[in-house]
Amino acid sequence: MKIHPTAIIDPKAELHESVEVGPFCIIEKDVKIGEGTVIESHVKILSGTRIGKFNKLSSGGSYGGLPQDLGFKPETKTYLEIGDHNHLRENVVFHRGTVEGKATVVGNHNYLMGNVHLAHDVVVGDHNIMVQNTMLAGHVVIGNKVFISGSVGVHQFVRVADYAMLAGLTKVVKDVPPYATVDGHPGLIVSLNVVGMKRAGISSDVRLAIKRVYKVIYHSGLNTKQALAELKKDPNPAPEVQKVIEFFESSKRGVVDHRFVSGGSDEE
Repeated sequence: MKIHPTAIIDPKAELHESVEVGPFCIIEKDVKIGEGTVIESHVKILSGTRIGKFNKLSSGGSYGGLPQDLGFKPETKTYLEIGDHNHLRENVVFHRGTVEGKATVVGNHNYLMGNVHLAHDVVVGDHNIMVQNTMLAGHVVIGNKVFISGSVGVHQFVRVADYAMLAGLTKVVKDVPPYATVDGHPGLIVSLNVVGMKRAGISSDVRLAIKRVYKVIYHSGLNTKQALAELKKDPNPAPEVQKVIEFFESSKRGVVDHRFVSGGSDEE
């Protein structure tokens, strides 16, 4: 184990023998860090944090601090859980959960740039990218392969679905459905995330089917309940289409509205 002599590590912390710890780090008790994880300088990892394998934690990060919730009692046993193969850049701040025995969760293969903040009880899936100064409020849920641009703010309890893209400086106050690109203050759907879908190998036929779904929901003159009923008449929808329908049906906050962009195109 390569530990810089200036690092302070509680003897009750559990680090795999291959973990590397840089200068001036602080690692408290009740911390577990898995194989191959590299921790650069000036990183603070607090009690209740679980970090998986082959992660890279850049300098200045703070992991597992008390939630920024005025009603939280510090003696409540909660956690921060980070999966495998994540690259977490400079000065990120992740807080642990607020519910006894529960955790703020980060999945696998995520790339989070500098100054990203994950508040208490956030859940982040896999293969996501978050650009500088992304801010996720408490209880936000991020799906898989989401791209969040710089200085985006996401309101508490919002869900952002798979393959969504949030443009820079966007304010997100409602749920963001799959495959959508959202921009504005507050955020509105401006197009589909065609680039993301192509990179994911989603065929042109399926992309067109997704586009038709959004046209029915937003531009058919039907309300959301009526539009979903119309879409469910298809006896054999593509799985991607079914994912969109299920997302709208399960939304509790409501889904972001659509903004028409003159001359724009959602496809090709």
